[in-house]
This record gives sequence, C-alpha cells and structure tokens, in this order.
Amino acid sequence: MDFHRQFSRVYRYPETTARPCGTLDVPLRETRPWKENDVTPPVIERWLAFVESGHSDDLEEMLAEDAVFYSPAVFTPQRGREKTAAYLRAADKLFSGNNFRYVGKWFDTHSAVLEFTAELDGLTVEGVDMIHWNDDGKIVSVKVMIRPLKALQALVPKMGELLLSS
Repeated sequence: MDFHRQFSRVYRYPETTARPCGTLDVPLRETRPWKENDVTPPVIERWLAFVESGHSDDLEEMLAEDAVFYSPAVFTPQRGREKTAAYLRAADKLFSGNNFRYVGKWFDTHSAVLEFTAELDGLTVEGVDMIHWNDDGKIVSVKVMIRPLKALQALVPKMGELLLSS
C-alpha cells in the first residue's frame, strides 16, 4: 500500500489543505489547464508574441528592472533585466526553427506555467517556463526546467556559445 493511502486511513484531509509532500496547513489554490476560451493574461500574450515572432525588440520592456532568470543548468540565479534578457534571447535563438511549441498553459493571478517541447540535435526536449510578474505587468522571474538530462546536456554548450557571442 502506498504512503498516501496508508496515511489517509489515519488522517482525514480537510478539503482546503495540501496533501503529503506539502505543508498540511497551506490552502490549495484551484489551478487547471488552460482552455482555448480562457483569457490569457496580457503579460503572457506579450510573451507568446515574443516567442512566436522571434523579435526581441520589446523584451526589455516586458522585464522588470530586478528580473531574475533561473537557468536549468546554472546554479546561481541571473539577476537583472540585462542578464535575464541575454539568457532569454539566447534561448529564443537556440530553439527557433527547432519545432519549439507550448503544449500546456496554466495561469494564476501573477504567474504562469508554460509547458513546452522542442527538438535539438535529434533529441526531444521537454520543459516548463515558470513566469512570475508584478502588479505593473512586468516579468520579475523566469524559471526554466528541462528534461531529459541528455537534452539538457546537449543544450548547455549551445547556450554557452550563444551567450558568449551576444
């Protein structure tokens, strides 16, 4: 018997609390996958336009001055609008023309999770972009996670080259 079933026999979960692997007194927020008739937050509409067009002219305008980029390969967060923009431009160049597309979208009041897939050197790359924004509609953080490990290992040197050349 798995832990969850065994634990739930002893403890009845209140409807508004998280389950094992989370804090039991944290209220759950209702989240669900994006559907075609849902309203996309304006900041995400601008983000999607940037990704689809490949034109990064407005990228700095979308980012807050203190924006932070969390790389799947670099332990240290990259802080500031300029560094964040550099990483996002490099990723945009890397994935353009490699069948990059978002396959899932989830929104909250000031955040979004965008699931993507792409192909790189014959490998299927899967990942998520976790984007947070402030009350002014400026992106304050972008966290990227990528799988499988082999795809991440193929991506790291290419991103390094693009960052050095920019």
